[in-house]
Amino acid sequence: MQISRGKKTGAQKIILYAPEGWGKTTAASKMPDPIFIDTEGSTKMLDVARLESDYSDWNNILKAVDYIVENSPGACQTLVIDTTDWAEQACINTLNTKHHTDNILTLDYGKGSQFVHAEFSKLLVKLDKLIAKGVNVVLLAHALMRKQELPEEMGAFDRWELKLQSKQVKAQLKEWADAVLFGNYRTLVVEDSKTKSKKAKGGKRVIYTEHTPTWDAKNRHGMPSMMDLNYDELNKYLFGDPVPVSKVKEPEPEPEPEKVEPEKEEPKEDITKGAKTYTPDQVDARAKWTNGLKIIPELKALMLEHNVTAWDVEAAVGALKNAPYSQDTSIEDYDDAFQTKLVKSFPGMYKKIQKAWDSEEIPFEG
Repeated sequence: MQISRGKKTGAQKIILYAPEGWGKTTAASKMPDPIFIDTEGSTKMLDVARLESDYSDWNNILKAVDYIVENSPGACQTLVIDTTDWAEQACINTLNTKHHTDNILTLDYGKGSQFVHAEFSKLLVKLDKLIAKGVNVVLLAHALMRKQELPEEMGAFDRWELKLQSKQVKAQLKEWADAVLFGNYRTLVVEDSKTKSKKAKGGKRVIYTEHTPTWDAKNRHGMPSMMDLNYDELNKYLFGDPVPVSKVKEPEPEPEPEKVEPEKEEPKEDITKGAKTYTPDQVDARAKWTNGLKIIPELKALMLEHNVTAWDVEAAVGALKNAPYSQDTSIEDYDDAFQTKLVKSFPGMYKKIQKAWDSEEIPFEG
């Protein structure tokens, strides 16, 4: 028996999961000398090495791993299974046929899940043999958002997980891996300082490396909790010398919401000249409808100030040449940019509304 000290280097067991289209396959293709077991045809447009076979057959997946084990070291430096959820489905299909059922996971008393777990474990045993020969293993998977409910708390939240059907297989894979990395898009919410409306902006691809209530992740490489998708930096953490702590680039702080400076206001035109008068009851009736509208505050204030209803505005907008909205479109369906445009052009629109008033009786009378 011998005591050893210090860090031990060796082949890595990595899971990378992300929403479809994020770039899992491309990221794996940048890893050291990869060869793909392409279960879903994701590598067609990439210049990569792959083992050709019909991977809808679970046994062919196992045979492909055996082939790499037998020819390693030398066959490749990294084996990529793309994707694990499709491989799990092939495993389930094989068991469905064997046990004469449409879905093995629906068997009573959790027997089906145990069967899937036992069968899928055969793959991990073979992958461990590959690890022992110094070949990295990267399992790609799709991400799935589920509603997470905590009985002890009042409420629920969305959570990203590996898109696997068997809970036992999912737990087994997370324990087996040295790193579970979650790829996603980082989106910022920008607020317009004038209208207070909020819009999504950005969409930069990032990798999360630590567990949070909203996703599964872990790593044993001293990676920052969030990092931009940079292939060289990712490979350096996973396969190269660890980056010194002093050089670890922490995520940049969230930028402050962009402030949109309001345009300089022109001298206000007195647009109330010749305005139609209303009885207090009529004013209250019109204001009641307007107050309930879900529109930007500036437009609502002008409508209340001048006793203008949604129907008045919708009729005026519908009468415009090349109008972006028809008269039948509710004012609440106008986008914020168009509502802001109506605020700026309110004097002209109000004159059109007054002309319409002159041609018909005032509503809410009697």
